[in-house]
Amino acid sequence: MSTTVTLPAPAVRFADLLPALIAALSFSSVDILIKVVYAAGMDVMTLITLRGVLVVGFFWLWLRLAPPPVRHTRRERRIAIGLGVLFAFTMFGLLEAIRLLPVSIAILAYFVYPLLTGLLGAITGVDRLGWRALLAATAAFFGLALMLGAQFGGLSAVGLASAFLAAGCRVVSLLLTRACLNGTDARLTTWYSMVPSTALFVAAALWVGEWNLPQTSLGWGAFVGVSIGSTLSTLMIYISTNRVGPFRTGMTMNLEPLVTTLASIALLGEFLSPVQALGAGVMLASLCAFQFVRGR
Repeated sequence: MSTTVTLPAPAVRFADLLPALIAALSFSSVDILIKVVYAAGMDVMTLITLRGVLVVGFFWLWLRLAPPPVRHTRRERRIAIGLGVLFAFTMFGLLEAIRLLPVSIAILAYFVYPLLTGLLGAITGVDRLGWRALLAATAAFFGLALMLGAQFGGLSAVGLASAFLAAGCRVVSLLLTRACLNGTDARLTTWYSMVPSTALFVAAALWVGEWNLPQTSLGWGAFVGVSIGSTLSTLMIYISTNRVGPFRTGMTMNLEPLVTTLASIALLGEFLSPVQALGAGVMLASLCAFQFVRGR
């Protein structure tokens, strides 16, 4: 007669969650600094092009110092390159939304992507959702509608469309990555995605022929902060995913819209009406609940 002993799951220490926490706070800092960069005269195309070049350089150096144990197959490489085109639209849409909208509204509108990813994944068979997840998703969309509807006439339609475009491209990227690139080296996938997206931005910037650099030392400092912060966040997400898995990483990353909203009010003087604040709170709480029930 044999006995099966079930070992308890290893506890997650605060130190294990620290990389994801750093990533969330770093991304929040980037969201705020982008507004400072725009105020100093830099435009979206110049920002996204120079930032892309710096990030590509970082990943090239990282892959040289720590080569991936397994290379992508030709098919995986082609898919990753295709993801680069989607990444270009994601980044341009998000940065354009931050330019045209209050940063809190832009980030909260963009953060519908975890909900859409789960729902579309369930429709296509990539993921499964129970009734609790569907209920949480419905509540999150209600919160977003409440937040946007309270000031809909005063918000840029192009800005909202840009945020939702970025979210939609992010959804397709996540589903393709999960379906076709599961188990591959995330750094290498990022490298193959960043190179074509940055090449597109460089070509577009050269075609436009106009470079709008920051006009103040504060603007240059903010640009350096954006470049360092976005690179650090990417590195920390990779470390966190390997250490505690994608579920706990995603849950911790929900701090980004919350911290960004609070920081935009405190540092940028943005304002949320009581109805908007209620909608934002409902959305964030429902988003956390949605990801929690999906991860169970």
